[in-house]
Amino acid sequence: MDGKKSAWECIQLVHTKGRPTINDYIPLIFTDFYEMHGDRLFGDDNAVMGGIARLNNIPVTIIAEVKGRDINENKTCNFAMPHPEGYRKALRLARQAEKFHRPIVCFIDTPGAFCGISAEERGQGEAIAKNIAEFMTLRTPIISIILGEAGSGGALALGVCDELAMLENAQYSVLSPRGFASILWKDSSREQEASEIMRITAEDMVSLGVAETIIEEPLGGAHNDLDKISENIKEYLSLKIPEKCKKDIDVLLKERYTKFRKIGEFTE
Repeated sequence: MDGKKSAWECIQLVHTKGRPTINDYIPLIFTDFYEMHGDRLFGDDNAVMGGIARLNNIPVTIIAEVKGRDINENKTCNFAMPHPEGYRKALRLARQAEKFHRPIVCFIDTPGAFCGISAEERGQGEAIAKNIAEFMTLRTPIISIILGEAGSGGALALGVCDELAMLENAQYSVLSPRGFASILWKDSSREQEASEIMRITAEDMVSLGVAETIIEEPLGGAHNDLDKISENIKEYLSLKIPEKCKKDIDVLLKERYTKFRKIGEFTE
């Protein structure tokens, strides 16, 4: 693990060209991955990938936001900004996982939900809200991992879980530091200053009770050793999924509810 880094340094690492995406991780962490497409309502969304796989021979459902590794992949996956059908696909697969008693693993990596007119016309806000509400009561374990960026409602739609982990340099925020600076100071050039006061790092999220675990990255960032970071993620999931599966589901749901009710409490 690197020494303590500023939020701005973490942002630079998250945006490093060549940082691994879910397409890199799946073959190294899971076996027998079978992708499923479509929300059965409108269409398929390449910004959200979903399917079933095995983790150490345990069947799991994978739901992941997709970043591209080059400009063409980013165009295909809309730069990891999901449309409503992406969130509805995620919910369809989550309900299927509940039906067949499969734990769910969500991978979050998005600057935010797509905010175009087409997404709004198809009910972007409703789709995100419905995911948040229904994930809260799904009767199967849910583990979420933030791989890089986790922006606003685009992340929240896959962030309701029994335990949230973040890669060491990942960030979780209500909006980007540039957006923050633009709104608060009317000056987007102050984004570095904004990043340092927003409290968006993995360490911040653990201290605030939003996340439970920080997954160590190789020295210099995840892009420097794909095998090592994949091993760290797999080790974490291999520990947590059996642990959550052993719990009585009613106890798990109560703990999930309590986890989110506590977020935002503070004393002065």
